[in-house]
Amino acid sequence: MSTHANPKPQTLTLQTDDGYPITALRYAATGPLRGNLVVAGATGVPQLFYKKFAVYAAAQGYTTLTLDYRGIGLSKPATLRGFRMHYLDWARQDLGAAVSAMASDTVPLFMIGHSFGGHAFGLLPNHRKVARFYTFATGAGWHGWMPALEQFKVQVMWRILGPLMTRWKGYLPWSKLGMGEDLPLGVYTDWKHWCSYPRYFFDDPAMGAQVQDLFDDVTTPIVAANATDDLWAPPASRDAFMAAYRYTNLQSVDIDPKGRGLGAIGHMGYFRRQAQPLWDDALRWFGEHRKPA
Repeated sequence: MSTHANPKPQTLTLQTDDGYPITALRYAATGPLRGNLVVAGATGVPQLFYKKFAVYAAAQGYTTLTLDYRGIGLSKPATLRGFRMHYLDWARQDLGAAVSAMASDTVPLFMIGHSFGGHAFGLLPNHRKVARFYTFATGAGWHGWMPALEQFKVQVMWRILGPLMTRWKGYLPWSKLGMGEDLPLGVYTDWKHWCSYPRYFFDDPAMGAQVQDLFDDVTTPIVAANATDDLWAPPASRDAFMAAYRYTNLQSVDIDPKGRGLGAIGHMGYFRRQAQPLWDDALRWFGEHRKPA
């Protein structure tokens, strides 16, 4: 189906339980409506990065919502200095509000995740509203799962650049490193801490059991697809994290970019135009859902 119609999205303000205004963009489906879809983005990645995918999904009959988590993109405050939040607010509050806004009694609701999006799903207070969840590039974040050179780069970031830059600015000026949106201090501190564990926050003695209980409540079918050239979230890293979804029908997919003629995918290429065959995989799987009688 052609996507050249390129409809202009509707801007929405989502209402979170704690009252923070979240800006989202809603791309209305063209043609027969097959379902609603929420895009759960990666850390520090603005929602407009997912626009091509959202337009494409809308053209296939899925009304699609993207959002900027608090502190990011269209949902950031005037300054991040002094801005207080917990990293998991992005899941429990912001993404939870997106799910509530898109849930419908007439069509199924699906979710696409990217990296952090796969972490967030198990933390959602309303994950039962989602019929199927497909996530790309979700991994445990621990440097030990990465190739040697990437391990070195990540350790320099966590041990040297990150502490220096956050002391200087009061937040992580991620954009100055060409890595994405600037990150609130709460996101940086939590992220750095959990990435020191092989199984991310599940290995954190302060919260591991509590978080595992939340993930044990998830029964939504999940596909977790990771490219073999993804240096930040290779398949072994995915397996370490996704094992926490113990009571779901979980399918793990290793994507061979060269074998599929996709070019380099890495950690960010899943939502670039060249990856359209991967979008088709996800939308085809959503289309196989049948609402229970």
